[in-house]
Formats: sequence, C-alpha cells, structure tokens
Amino acid sequence: MAAARALHFVFKVPNRNKTIQFCRNVLGMKVLRHEEFEEGCAAACNGPYNGKWSKTMIGYGDEDNHFVIELTYNYEIKSYKVGNDFQGFTIDSEVIKENADKNSYEYKKMNENQIKFTSPCGYIFYANNKISTKDPVIKIGLSVTNLKTSIDYWNILIGMKLYKEDEKTALLGFADDQCKLELIEIDEPIDHAEAMGRIAFSIESSRLQPLEQKMRDHNQSILTPYISLDTPGKATVQVIILADPDGHEICFVGDEGFRELSKYDPSGDALLDKAMLEDKSEEWFQKKKEREARVNNK
Repeated sequence: MAAARALHFVFKVPNRNKTIQFCRNVLGMKVLRHEEFEEGCAAACNGPYNGKWSKTMIGYGDEDNHFVIELTYNYEIKSYKVGNDFQGFTIDSEVIKENADKNSYEYKKMNENQIKFTSPCGYIFYANNKISTKDPVIKIGLSVTNLKTSIDYWNILIGMKLYKEDEKTALLGFADDQCKLELIEIDEPIDHAEAMGRIAFSIESSRLQPLEQKMRDHNQSILTPYISLDTPGKATVQVIILADPDGHEICFVGDEGFRELSKYDPSGDALLDKAMLEDKSEEWFQKKKEREARVNNK
C-alpha cells in the first residue's frame, strides 16, 4: 500500500460544552474547524443518527501533520453508554498536569512522569510529562480479543509497520513520526456500546477501491463501500469504511481531497462558540424530563 497518514479519532460527545472546555483548558488544544449539519452523514460519521449534528476538529496543529480529535455532537442525544473498546489517547505534554491542577480536574498519577484522566464524556487520556518536539499525540489504544489475529489484519492487510510486540500488546504505525496504534488484548468480549468511535487514515484516492477489493478478497468487513462525500463550498472526498476483526471502525479517505477539506479555519472558534450559545438542547432535555416526571406521577 502507498504511504498513508494517521488523521484523527472520532469521539461522539453528549455534552459538547464540557468536552470543549476540557480540550481547551486541560489538554491545551485549539479548534481547527467547525461545521454544523442538518442531516446525518452518508458515511455515518456521527453514528446511526439522522438528525442535526456538528463536527469539531480540535488538536495541537494543522491536520496535514498532526493527529487530532473529531468531536461529533448529535443534538437529540443526551448520553452514550461507553464500552471497553477504547483504551486511551496518549499525549506528550509538560503542561497538561499543570492545566489539570489549575482547573481542579481530577487525575490519577501512574508514575513520576505520567497521569491518567477521563474526559467529561468518559474517554481515557494519558499525559506524559515531557516536552514534545513534534506532534504531541503519541498513540491511541484499542482493545482486541486476539492479538495475533489483529496484528495480521493491521500489519498484513492494512499495511501498518509493526514497531513492537509483547504478550498482550502491539504497537503499529504508518511512519515513525506519526501517531501510533496500540492494540491491547483483553480477556473479555469487546463492547463498543453506544459511544463507539472511529479511527481515520488517508491514502491516495486511487488506492481506495483496490483496498476495498483487497478486503473483499479476504472476506473482511466493509461497512461503507467506496463513496464520494460532498461538503458544500469545500472539497469532495472519497471514503471507504472498514471494520477490523473486533469491529473497530476504520475510515480511509482520499488524501488529495481531504487535504483540501481539512485546511485550518480561523473562524472555527467563533463558529463553535456561536453554535454552543444558540444550542437549546439542555433546556429541551430538562423540559422533557419534567414532562415525563409529571406523566409518571399521575
């Protein structure tokens, strides 16, 4: 397979305000771009929902050379059950612990140089107390049930380089200077629950259909066959969505279109803040809760 880029991990968040505060004030990330949509995504970027939703890309630098977070927010969803499929987002940063202390954000000290904490929506993060000279995002961890089977999938079929392997874990990636994927074998079934995420990569658009055919030839799961997605006023991007042996969703996009689509938008912060200010979901949910309580008390 041609050279590929690790792009981002998608988190579904039921509380956009708290999550954005966490990303800005604790992680120290910045909003790279923000978009609002009236209908669900054809490639299920926002999950199996058809209503109004938003997408916020947030990270430490341009998407051309940084692994970032995609936050998808479905206006009609109040909460998601978090499963055991996601094992953590690891960042090198000398300021996250300081930010957490400053904002009274709870964490667990793993050792002298690492802390572990959980986002407001239940996702695990690790911060290594060290200065980063490149992309601060080091790796993300996913649970697997059979390490050898998963290594074969990601190494042989997807084309990732195997950097390290031991009895229960493996570290893979497309390049030395990119965010790595850590596979962690657990002794229980994988539960993706409702908060199931998605990891995204890019390759040359001409390679997407051959990759899809390769997966068909090996009887692997294809969730969304080759499709072109239009973003009004921006680029058209070709996409396929796969699933690994444990059901982890994998998005491959055409690199050329995605580079155009993912350009930094200096108005992203303002667009997001405006959307959060105008969002009346919390009021709607509170009124709904009160109505249900009145009905149940009759």
